[in-house]
Amino acid sequence: MRSERTSSMRSAALGTALVFTASGTLLGTWVSRIPAVVAKLDVTAGELGRALLALGIGSLLSMPLTGHVCRRLGSRTWVACMSVAAAVVLSCTGLAPDLVWLSVALFALGMVYGSWDVAMNVQGSAVDQLAGREWMPRYHACWSLGSILGAAAGSLAARGGTGIALHFAVAACCATAVTFAGLLRYVDERVSPAPSSEESVARPAGPPVRNRALLLIGALTLCATVIEGAAGDWLALYLHTGRGLSEASAALGYSVFATAMTVVRFAGTPAAARLGRAGAVRAGGLLGIAGVLITVLSPWVPLTYAGALLWGAGVCLVFPAAVSAAGETDRPAESIALVTTIGYGSILIGPPLIGALADVVGMGRALLTLAVLAAGVAALAPAVRPSPDRTPVTR
Repeated sequence: MRSERTSSMRSAALGTALVFTASGTLLGTWVSRIPAVVAKLDVTAGELGRALLALGIGSLLSMPLTGHVCRRLGSRTWVACMSVAAAVVLSCTGLAPDLVWLSVALFALGMVYGSWDVAMNVQGSAVDQLAGREWMPRYHACWSLGSILGAAAGSLAARGGTGIALHFAVAACCATAVTFAGLLRYVDERVSPAPSSEESVARPAGPPVRNRALLLIGALTLCATVIEGAAGDWLALYLHTGRGLSEASAALGYSVFATAMTVVRFAGTPAAARLGRAGAVRAGGLLGIAGVLITVLSPWVPLTYAGALLWGAGVCLVFPAAVSAAGETDRPAESIALVTTIGYGSILIGPPLIGALADVVGMGRALLTLAVLAAGVAALAPAVRPSPDRTPVTR
């Protein structure tokens, strides 16, 4: 009986990982063709920035409500709906004839994609709690891997001269097929059976939702996602304009960061088992401090790349840990929606603030503020500590 249940949970975890991968692929597809969209519509960087803002606003509007929807309909139903809607909207984005329609399409994409993101995290948290495992970092690693695959496929499509609309439509169909393959393995978290007496020690007893606890988790998420978002927006630019590296070498710096995030997330499950979830996050905060300082202050390029690696490795486990901690309350769907919304919101807000600071003190000094946020991650790490009666398992 226990082996059957373990097999069932592994199957559900695989399904969750497939959905995360498909989600990442969809976003990587869009990002990979942004230059082509800019060329097609003949828009400026500022105009594109305003259109991208519409995507973020759409996400922030839909995400807080998704927890309530998942509690009523279940994450499987809602992921199915949102993934199909995201595929349709992405295909329409490739057909946008001007900036106005592009902004409308991105707003819609943000709404459905953000809601999809919350729902798949609700499922991931439910599977982890039923299985007594710390698999959440691996799900997010699959998302990162999917975004890399989507971007790589987009690069090949651009190099081969494939039209944006055709590329988006094909990618959307593929992502939908992978998503539905994963949904076949989903569990219904609303009616999940209680674990057996042998497994009860592995499942956390969810504490009641406390405003202070969620506030601390939210603050931790805010620090981490600002650090992560700043790397995506400013790292390559800083290495190019501030350090004098070529565009290719500067891009390599961000690639090192993104690769470190993906690899360390796959290693996050054994790290959480060895150090504890809070211990792994605390260690990540310390690595993040070192990574930011080395990246900005090192006079040697190889050491700068090493700093980018530590930067990515340090920040990558925080968001999955925050989602897991939020999912262990008595209102997991709503709590996960809140934490995920904070994550998305800070990625939108943080990088522009760093850009404004860079105009005053310079890019390097502006990026050094991220070391302070990494120290905040280390200090707030206890917020994600699981229930004391839970014994994480790595298998």
